[in-house]
Order: sequence, then structure tokens, then C-alpha cells
Amino acid sequence: MISKMPKWIGDWLEGSFGPRLTVLDTDYITPAIKNIRFQGDISKMDFLIGSASVIRVSDTEYRNYTPTYYDIKKGVFEIIFHIHGNGIGSKYIDSLKVGDELYISSPRGRKEYDPNVKQYFIFGDETSLGLACSFLPVLKQNGHQFQFYFELDEGNKNAPQLLGLENYTVFPKNGSFRNEKWISDLPLFNTDEWNTAKFILAGNVKSVQTFRKVLKNSTTGKILAQGYWLEGKKGL
Repeated sequence: MISKMPKWIGDWLEGSFGPRLTVLDTDYITPAIKNIRFQGDISKMDFLIGSASVIRVSDTEYRNYTPTYYDIKKGVFEIIFHIHGNGIGSKYIDSLKVGDELYISSPRGRKEYDPNVKQYFIFGDETSLGLACSFLPVLKQNGHQFQFYFELDEGNKNAPQLLGLENYTVFPKNGSFRNEKWISDLPLFNTDEWNTAKFILAGNVKSVQTFRKVLKNSTTGKILAQGYWLEGKKGL
């Protein structure tokens, strides 16, 4: 998805394809995890599970975020953001307060949810909490078996519980998911129960790549991998 474009093009797109949305409410789940509720005319938005909206975070920079909840009739939807470092996106999102207005694109992306798949396994980090929250209601409603694995900083280890997630396991963010041998020894790979599950991997690029490699050698399930960020690289 797009991460940068000239200012004049961004200005034209916003002017042509509004509407602008208003920050209705903000809540810090942890000092680094911020949930924001937006309000506006979202009647033409297509909220596909796991898809992402584009938010303009500076004159030329754009970032992608996954809506976690929406109500078309009330004109509201929510996004969970990871506030970290001094990046342009983090600074902008951290600064948003009730009453601020901004343009947010309609969610877009590939189809990640298939009602015919019986089991779902989702892996990620703080940037993937929104993805997990977007999946949770439909996974429960349709009777899927599901499991979430998160690698989180110490200060965010309680975020899944505070967000109401279920069937999750939290691991410290210590580089373990860059180790193929360590991953292959996880309980997930010591049983055939999850062999045909659908695996959705997101978050840190290196962790995603390593986990995907182990899965390809160990399971027959479908794998969807999307790195959200990489150390030293902007606008991934």
C-alpha cells in the first residue's frame, strides 16, 4: 500500500474523495497502545475483515491501519494504533485528540477471512493487535477454532486482555521469533491439530519471514504473510 506521494496529489485526493472524519473518542490501552473512535459518513466504506485504511500523517507521508470495529448506521469506527519511537506516523497519531478532523480512506486489501476454514492462527506484535480484534467477533460468531500468538514489549503484555482478546499467548519481544529452531519447538508444531489451519502472519518483517519459513516446512495449511514494519525502514 502507498506510503508517500507529492503534497499536491494528496491535497487533490482529499479534496476530491473526502469526507473528512472527526475524532470522537480516544483511549490509551497502554502508554503505547491507543484506540481511537472516528465519526463521519462511512456509508460508502467497505469494511473487509483484516483490510487497512490509509491515513495521511504528514504533507507527503501515509500509513496503513486496520479498522477493528464499525457501525455504518451510527457512522463510527475504531482503529487501534501502536505508538512507538519518533516516527512521523506515531507522532501524528499520538497527537490526535477529540474534535480533530482528518481524511481516512476506505479500507482495502486482500480477502483474509474464509468462512469455510475451520481453524485460524494469527501471529503478530503490537501492530497486529488491531488485526486480531477485527477477526475475533466473526471467529467467535461462526464457531471457528482460533489461536493468537503475540510477541510484545513488557509494557504491552496485558494489552490483549485489556482489549478483550481470547485464546492468546503472549511472548516477550526478545528475538525468539527470529530463531527457526525455537519456533519449531513451540507447542503448535508438536501436534497435528493445527496442520491444516489458515495462518495469518503480520507485524515485524523478520519475525514474519522466519515464522513463515517454519510453517512452510511443517504444515499444509494456507499461509498469508504481511510484514507491517522493519527496523530502519520508513513507510513499509
